[in-house]
Amino acid sequence: MQKRIVIVGAGPAGLVTCKALLSSSTPVHEFLPIILEQEDDIGGTFRYRSYENSNLVSSKQLTSFSDFRLPLDHPDHLTLEEYVEYLRAYCKKFRLNELIQLGTKVTNISRDRTTGEHEVSYVRKLPGSDQWESTPRVIRAQYVAICSGLHVTPAVPDIPGIQSVLQRDDTEVTPAVYHSHEYKVRDQLAGRRVLILGTGETGMDLAYEAAKAKAKEVVLCTRGGFLSFPKALNDFEVFGFKFESKTPLPIDTLITNLAETAYVHPWVAASHIRWFISDFVIKRVLWLLTGTQAGCNQWVGELEPERLGRAYVFLNKSHKAMPYINRPFRTRPAVPDYLSRYIDPPEDSPPRTSFAVDLAPFPTHFNPDGRAVFPVLPKRKDSMRLEHLRVHEGREVRPDTVIFATGYRQEFGFLDPASEYGTPADADVRNIVKSGDESVAFIGFVRPGVGAIPPIAEMQAMFWISLIKGQVRQPLPPPHYHLLVKETARIKYGVDHSTYMSTLAKDIGAAPSLWELYKEYGLHVLICYCFGAAFTTFYRLVGPFRSPTAAHIVKTEIWETITRRGILGNLFMGVIPMAFYLTLNAAAYVFEKIGRLCGLVHEE
Repeated sequence: MQKRIVIVGAGPAGLVTCKALLSSSTPVHEFLPIILEQEDDIGGTFRYRSYENSNLVSSKQLTSFSDFRLPLDHPDHLTLEEYVEYLRAYCKKFRLNELIQLGTKVTNISRDRTTGEHEVSYVRKLPGSDQWESTPRVIRAQYVAICSGLHVTPAVPDIPGIQSVLQRDDTEVTPAVYHSHEYKVRDQLAGRRVLILGTGETGMDLAYEAAKAKAKEVVLCTRGGFLSFPKALNDFEVFGFKFESKTPLPIDTLITNLAETAYVHPWVAASHIRWFISDFVIKRVLWLLTGTQAGCNQWVGELEPERLGRAYVFLNKSHKAMPYINRPFRTRPAVPDYLSRYIDPPEDSPPRTSFAVDLAPFPTHFNPDGRAVFPVLPKRKDSMRLEHLRVHEGREVRPDTVIFATGYRQEFGFLDPASEYGTPADADVRNIVKSGDESVAFIGFVRPGVGAIPPIAEMQAMFWISLIKGQVRQPLPPPHYHLLVKETARIKYGVDHSTYMSTLAKDIGAAPSLWELYKEYGLHVLICYCFGAAFTTFYRLVGPFRSPTAAHIVKTEIWETITRRGILGNLFMGVIPMAFYLTLNAAAYVFEKIGRLCGLVHEE
């Protein structure tokens, strides 16, 4: 039976959803997808919100789609331009271009109450113009995939008096106030006094770019701190001996599968004890190696203790600005610094007396003369946060450039409210569809604490297709993959990458058993699966989305990624954690069996 499917958006999520639908089409479920994209090119955020010197913070190993990989000799982290070229090659390889309508804006999606079909209204851009057609066209579809992305509509908080910055007439440059999506080149920051609002990865990138552009002053404002890690492990010195790597290990490839995502007892999963234990260990290791456990060699901007860890926040992997931010605060004594030391890139590590990036809280308002006014925050323990002291010691901050690196908000004005589609927040079935309505999927709207959205979107597409075909296990076990946040948290769509991917794979019968892998593929693939991270390719070795190329990718690229850790790396980041968690899961299994025999535990 033919099923017309409209996909909104030609970013990575839309492209991989289209390709997955084509690959899964059968005479019983004949999928006819079409992608509607309002921009003139594919790529979404990676194409239209990129800027000079921007790179992916997720590795090629994790970010690449399961059956279309990059060469082994390609750098681990792509520039945004390189990633868009990768997406173009993906479209060419799987013949998606003929299914993409560029310059096509969806204006309304509503449900036909009689047939249940969706009426997708859209307008096309007039040739050679930025104007749109006045009369909408309509496509009727049985299914709709919303893949419009997390980063579309800029979120700009209202800060009283900010217009006074633009009204300054005492500067050598033209004052500017804009959102980060308008930033494109380093020259925009040269010679300026820059105030950046937001310490996410974009804010960190902009702080670094401002420092390298020789801005006169850079003040970076944070709401409540951040957790900073480099996207790839840098060099260390232990007892004066320098550990160098020509190819630093991407940190998103270090988490192992066995006993962390595969063979995890439901009690262990529900308790999140794996997250808390790994946080405890990582903090101690960081303290030994760098002198601080706030982050990796992070001496300021620390999170509150109750939010410090992988269970609570998104890891900030734009680490380039940290040497400039740390400079006034790094106070490690000489002896422990000799015992072990994290080595910052030399080009970003001049003396402490040189240029630094200052941290501050978000300003409450701006005075008529353009001066930023910062709140006096409550004391924590016996002192204020260190970065807050610097802006309360008589220091005047009068920027001529203010950049909102404050992220984006999600808007779905094209979804007819009367049709009760909801939003991604209403997608209570694995954060993909709303209960009782599998005909509309929200794909690409969760954000991993450590990981990447494109491979998650691929797994979400496979889950949705399995749901349409009636191949998802029922009932679904409770979700144990959400990051732990307060009800008042601004962002509630965070997930643990590995746990979420593994959960979806189990739901659709794509998570292999160890015996199944050994019997079909041998020891080589089995070892890779145990020691590897939650690469999507693993979930195409068996099950409904089995790929003929998966085993080769595992034996080559993924094997190379694992062996790059070395013997010690695989011992400390693989064997020891796996042995510990296997023991923990085995103990939970034994206690469950005893409880059932004694009548203390009942079937759910």
